[in-house]
Amino acid sequence: MIRVMLADDHSIVCTGLRSLIEDCEDMVVAAEATDGNMTVEKALETKPDVLVLDISMPGLDGLEVVSQLKALTPRINIIILSMHEEEHCVIEALELGAKGYVTKRSAPDDLIRAIRKIHAGGHFLSQKASEILAYRVSLDPVALDPIASLSSREKQVLHGLATGKTIGELSTMLGLSDKTISTYRSRLLKKLGLKNNVELALFAVRNRIINI
Repeated sequence: MIRVMLADDHSIVCTGLRSLIEDCEDMVVAAEATDGNMTVEKALETKPDVLVLDISMPGLDGLEVVSQLKALTPRINIIILSMHEEEHCVIEALELGAKGYVTKRSAPDDLIRAIRKIHAGGHFLSQKASEILAYRVSLDPVALDPIASLSSREKQVLHGLATGKTIGELSTMLGLSDKTISTYRSRLLKKLGLKNNVELALFAVRNRIINI
């Protein structure tokens, strides 16, 4: 049996997903959660084979949940199930380690296939997510706007670090753990091709994220 965990703050959605999964002879709902912090706790406690995660969650949002869980249990299989089809959501989810991205407009047709494929060791993208990824790959990376590639949370962390805030101060200000802030910092450095906080600050000034 494939043990599936559902994480969505809408009870109607959870009820529908539970019914969909329970109709499959090879699947069972192992746990449910209605906010980001609960999702992290229950996923670590129940160790599901596949976590189906809404990107818009109270507390920690879905992307922050992916970041924390992949840091704590790297082998976890996560499918993002979302109404959002923006490029940055799809790209960031995959960069953080999600194995699948299914848009709510394509569920339930795609979701069961996604669960089975990811449980077997593969990846799965709904048609819209695949189109977004294909378009991104087709672009000249040099021509991409580096600011446009950043999520709103990454921009917040970039602004904070560039203005001299410590990881601890940002952790308190944004309500995230020190480890999560450090993960965002590492991801910013990698995305922007920078080496340290000084270069982050210079980048922020050049791109008018902060003023001096």
